[in-house]
This record gives sequence, structure tokens and C-alpha cells, in this order.
Amino acid sequence: MSKIVTLGEIMLRLSPMDKQRFVQADGFDVVYGGGEANVAVSLANYGHDAYFVSKLPKHEIGQAAVNSLRRFGVHTDFIVRGGERVGIYYLEHGASMRPSKVIYDRTDSAIALAEATEFDWDQIFKDAKWFHFSGITPAISKNGASITKAACIAAKKHGVMVSVDLNYRKKLWTPQEAQAVMRDLMQYVDVCIGNEEDAELTLGFKPGGDVTKGDLDHKGYEKIFAEMQKQFGFKYVATTLRESHSASDNGWSALIYDGKEFYYSKKYEIRIVDRVGGGDSFSGGLIHGLLTKKTQGEALEFAVAASALKHTIFGDYNLVDEKEVETLAKGDASGRVQR
Repeated sequence: MSKIVTLGEIMLRLSPMDKQRFVQADGFDVVYGGGEANVAVSLANYGHDAYFVSKLPKHEIGQAAVNSLRRFGVHTDFIVRGGERVGIYYLEHGASMRPSKVIYDRTDSAIALAEATEFDWDQIFKDAKWFHFSGITPAISKNGASITKAACIAAKKHGVMVSVDLNYRKKLWTPQEAQAVMRDLMQYVDVCIGNEEDAELTLGFKPGGDVTKGDLDHKGYEKIFAEMQKQFGFKYVATTLRESHSASDNGWSALIYDGKEFYYSKKYEIRIVDRVGGGDSFSGGLIHGLLTKKTQGEALEFAVAASALKHTIFGDYNLVDEKEVETLAKGDASGRVQR
């Protein structure tokens, strides 16, 4: 398997139990997670040498975040220790027609204040095959944007494939701020992953259809993907296609384009346990698929199956192995007890 590097912020996640609202809660479930950390866990589960790069405080909460990654086989050798705080986010789980809600408390976290010079990029990317980042890391601070660009430059210096999950977060920056940073970073990217909102707000591309009503215009995506590929030279452009029937039930499929052919995956109807990390599990599955499968179609089917399974697992991390994903991708969605 391959050495794969991801860069970003891992946070402490606090959520009310049993789908309670914030104002009802007198206790919180505690897990750790964050876009690129979630991708690293998925890839470690598939047998890769997954390395997560970040900065975390030396105190016990910082160590707990590091331990959560080590527990699932992610290498933490390149996590710089220092700073004062771990970012926090509060998650209120939605149900039926009530959407989930996130409140961030991440200002001045260790990685947000880190400097690009604190990281040994040559060691980080030595013998690496793939580098993955998201639009969240450059959004957290100007330092985050500088670190992301330094990592992209170093990855290309070492001949590493680069993927991005565009991941626009309106609570972190405006579309104008996002486009000023993200469009510049696209020169380093080989594989671009992003849903309809991400493509519009971070890169300025708008597909057709109203996805809030579950209306997905596939032809609109094909036009936008072709334009994105032409403008930025991506080797692949991919997106998940989420049909939000409610906060509890979604249709889930995906699309990929290699500059020649569009491929649509099969669609899953999902009863959601926890949708946070669904996109990250798709990214992890797609990276694994593109590294190990013969065709883009096979790679996409693996990614969609992996992310469908993630929606059934509590927490940010997708805790499934390759065999479980392959079983679903091959058509066994029965959910029967495995004895």
C-alpha cells in the first residue's frame, strides 16, 4: 500500500446525547474529528500508511486528539506539538425535518496560529504517493492558507498526486475570500472533489437544479465539470450527489469525470445515524479506489459504498475496512447479521 499524507485541523467534537437540542443537554458525547483527519483514518483502515499533519498543544486534550488517530493506525510523526488550544465544535444532530447544527469554537487553535516553517516538508513528502487537503484548512486563518500552499508546493516538488475536497464553510469565510485563495491552489491539484455548493462558492461554478429539494440536474454537473477540468487541468473531478429527503433519510450517489467520460455510480437510500464525515469518507474511498482499481468507475463505486456505510456510524471517523466496502459495492445491502 501507499504512503498518503493529509493536512488539516483535528477538533474536539461535543454533541448532545440522543438527538437532544443544545438547550436540553446536560452532558455531551465526546469524539475527535476533522476533514483531513477523517480521510486519514479511512485510508489507514484500508491498509495504507496514512500520515496526518497538523499542530496540537502538548497538554492532555491535545494528546487525546493524537491518541484518537493512533488508535486507528494513523501515523502522527509529523504532528507539531505546541500552541494553547484544540479547536472545538458543537454538533446538534438533526432528525426528520429538523436539520443538524454546528457551532464552532476554534479561533486561535494551535494549527490556525502555526507557521509553515514549523513543518519539515521534505521529510513529510519523502516517498509519498498522495497528498490530500480540504478547503477548511486555508479557511481557518491566513496562516492556514499559507501552510496549505507550502504543502502543495512541496508535494509537487516530490512528484506527489494532490487531491482537494473543496469543503466550503460559510462560518469561516466568504465566497470572495474563498475564491481568492482556492482558485490559486487549484494549480497544484490533480483530483478535485466537491459538491454543487462547494463548486459554486469556492471556484465560481454553478450547476443546475435545486438540491435542497432533492432535484439534481446531472447534465448541469457534466457541463460544470467539463469547464472546471478545462480551466484547471484536473485529471479527475468528482462529487457526491446527496438527495436530502430529510435530516434522517438521504439518497446518495456520485459522479466522476476524467476529461473523457462521465461515470455515475449506483444510488443508495440511507437511513442516517451520523452524516458528519460522509464527504470525507467519500474522499478517502476515492483516493483508495484511484490508487488500487483499474477504472474510474470501480474507484467511484468503492468511494460511494464507503461513504454510504459511514452514514451508519456514529462519530466523524469511517470505521469500516476494505472487505466491508467491497461487499456493499458488489450489491449486498441486506444488513444481515454476519456470523
